[in-house]
Amino acid sequence: MSRIGKLPIAVPSGVDVAIDESLVTVKGPKGTLSHTIATPITVAKGEDGVLEVQRPDDERNSRSLHGLTRTLINNMVVGVTEGYEKKLEIVGVGYRVLPKGPTQLEFQLGYSHPIIFDAPEGITFTVEGPTKLGVVGIDKQLVGEVAAKIRKLRKPEPYKGKGVRYAGEHIRRKVGKAGK
Repeated sequence: MSRIGKLPIAVPSGVDVAIDESLVTVKGPKGTLSHTIATPITVAKGEDGVLEVQRPDDERNSRSLHGLTRTLINNMVVGVTEGYEKKLEIVGVGYRVLPKGPTQLEFQLGYSHPIIFDAPEGITFTVEGPTKLGVVGIDKQLVGEVAAKIRKLRKPEPYKGKGVRYAGEHIRRKVGKAGK
């Protein structure tokens, strides 16, 4: 039995969960998220306001989807109550970020031109300084994807460590060429 899949999903007060056959919609104080469940998996509302994810058999496909579906629904519940944030740091002389509103950023990353980055719908940015920023939203997957796209603008290089990195990310450093 899947250890994660069999755990019940606690639904806090103020969160409304609607199950319509294979579509699960979670509505909370921060917004609404919905997800279509793969065929063999079912979701049922249990007593005490908890959700339970069940699978019909022990086939390989059912087992692999069991824990995944439970985690995706739990992430939706956490997203509409607390939201998600991914923090990034910019390292390098002259590298900086400027906010151009809550959904637009301007980066100076050592290129000959500034880079304007627009947020997709449901994502906002928080800029704490010229080298620190955060990606905020209710959809965990979208927050991670936008953070990865920002990091891709200038990946951290291994010699000096310059570039955009996740907060707390460790960059493997290489030794430069030996001098005489």
